[in-house]
Amino acid sequence: MDMVLGSIFWFLVATGLLVTFHEFGHFWVARRCGVKVLRFSIGLGKPLWSRRGRDGTEYVIAAIPLGGYVKMLDEREAEVEAFEVHQAFNRKPIAQRVAIVAAGPLFNLIFALAAFWLMLLVGVRDYAPYVGEAEGLAAQSGLQRGDLILAVDERPVSNWTHVLVDLTTRAYRGETVVMELRRANGEIVDQKLKLGELGQAVDEERFLDQLGLKPWHWVPPAVAFNLREGDPAILAGMRSGDRVVKVGDTEVDRFAAMSEAIQAEAGAHEGRVRLLIERNGIRETLVIQARSEARGEKSVWLIGVGPEMRETIRRYGAIDAVPQAIAETWRLTTGSVGVIWHMLTGDANLKNVSGPISIAQFANYSAEGGFTQFLRFLGLISLSLCIMNLLPIPILDGGHLLYYFIEWVKGSPLSDRAQAFGQYLGLGALLALMCLAFFNDFSRLMAS
Repeated sequence: MDMVLGSIFWFLVATGLLVTFHEFGHFWVARRCGVKVLRFSIGLGKPLWSRRGRDGTEYVIAAIPLGGYVKMLDEREAEVEAFEVHQAFNRKPIAQRVAIVAAGPLFNLIFALAAFWLMLLVGVRDYAPYVGEAEGLAAQSGLQRGDLILAVDERPVSNWTHVLVDLTTRAYRGETVVMELRRANGEIVDQKLKLGELGQAVDEERFLDQLGLKPWHWVPPAVAFNLREGDPAILAGMRSGDRVVKVGDTEVDRFAAMSEAIQAEAGAHEGRVRLLIERNGIRETLVIQARSEARGEKSVWLIGVGPEMRETIRRYGAIDAVPQAIAETWRLTTGSVGVIWHMLTGDANLKNVSGPISIAQFANYSAEGGFTQFLRFLGLISLSLCIMNLLPIPILDGGHLLYYFIEWVKGSPLSDRAQAFGQYLGLGALLALMCLAFFNDFSRLMAS
């Protein structure tokens, strides 16, 4: 229940911020262009709260938190008094109409840049792109456990998000990429990854499994880290960096296997755990009295050690964070546009489309991860809103911009009938996309 409530709360926070910023872009530029704004609404449907400002605009918070709108004075929608005609949207030059419509996506782009800048200024914790396991295509391409991925096609990467974005966009095209790696022994090598040999449609949710590639933090070794004073491991003489060879009589080489073996050993011997460890090439046996701790409805045995996650923190000064934020925005923009294009061409799996339920879950997970992780989420969603709204689909901002481009080319607006037909097509496409997103969301819920 806490997760559900948290998802709803953080979804409302995120959508409230991003929709408000988007619609404020339309509002602000419209006012600068001399257009009268009748209503500024955050949310759709029945108003829950409204207030009329001194400027004559009605400010509204509506019931459905899946969008918003700015209603402007327009002769095509209602009769306009003669003294207000000069403030009507439809009477403005085409350049001003384009600026007003484009302002919403542009403000989302500005928000994304600001979110990434602040994220990098405060400092964001990421998983360094160390290889945990390499099988299948990854192993055939020469990747090995312990490799640090330095660059993909000479484009530096500093975390697994960068690696995923760069590889997936190239995988859709079946390209061969050159990965610059630093081996565990310090040697720098280049290895070719022939993504065209995947032999199956790229599935973003399973992409690393398709490659046979597991990040280090998925499969850390059975090595003790993050020891704390007073915990059973420290009291028994364990030190950071000790490698656990056996738990009781069970050999282990991964931290997850070690944790499972500790539960079994401690459960069978009233919390007493016997470990064979290796330190500086010398092996010794430690006997640890684990402590029991309640986790929900279960009790678990803990000795007070954590895995080696190989994390990295990206933090920059106020000036240096600017180009880094621009680079982050560009990388994610090109990746997102590439995915959308390949969905349209049928190369990408449509089950990658996410809806409000998935977004709410991601909002909650990112908020639990801390301020900078939530900033990353906000930046990514704001960037996605910018890109989606610029698609040339009637009813979206991109559709209106398409209409204005046609008007500019032919010297006159499209007929009302043609515009209405386009709106119906756009509405149908949008409803189909929403149905697909909800279907994918519910499919994920059922599978989890």
